[in-house]
Amino acid sequence: MVQRILLASGNAKKLAELRALCQELPVEILSPADLPLGLPNVIEDGTTFLANARKKAMAAALVAADQLGDEVWALADDSGLCVDALDGTPGVWSARYANVGQNGAESEQGNAPDSANNEKLLQELKDYPAERRGAAFHCVIVVARAKVNDAPQAEVLFHVDGSVRGKILDAADGSQGFGYDPLFWHEESGCSFGRLSGEQKAGVSHRGHAVRQLKELLLDHFRKER
Repeated sequence: MVQRILLASGNAKKLAELRALCQELPVEILSPADLPLGLPNVIEDGTTFLANARKKAMAAALVAADQLGDEVWALADDSGLCVDALDGTPGVWSARYANVGQNGAESEQGNAPDSANNEKLLQELKDYPAERRGAAFHCVIVVARAKVNDAPQAEVLFHVDGSVRGKILDAADGSQGFGYDPLFWHEESGCSFGRLSGEQKAGVSHRGHAVRQLKELLLDHFRKER
């Protein structure tokens, strides 16, 4: 049996990464394009990656059940870059960093272009030497499903988190990946994430670490279901 799982994101690169990482599992990763009526917009107003991922996964699980059947699960992630010298920002505001004022006051403006986010980060760190530019990418993944009963509800099945440390460069390096990848120097790889292929990045990235944990949980679940 192949378990269908809806990715609650329209990010094509994220979809490709997830499908590649899950290709050995008995799952089919669906995208919002597989929904007849599409995904609703979910306001990411949580203060942690887990809170945002949980909110998106549960909302998507209800939509998946309504449009595709209640056997379809939903998967959502929230990920971002936490810079040590900036007290963990941009953090949960990573995708909309350039649009966010003090304490996230302008976060309702939505996501900003990668170039704008990168430029703001470089500006914030322009006076910091290399030894004070430590940072970490974090990724939390939540899988949820709809509960079959009188009132529409969703429940979380699994959640995992992964992280990878590095430092922020003083200029973009490379054109691979997305987001802050060209600014993130990864010591073990000897280059920025912006110079890694998708396969190389999956082997060391925060999302790769999280998905490998998720794979173990899914495999254990499927073994128990037999």
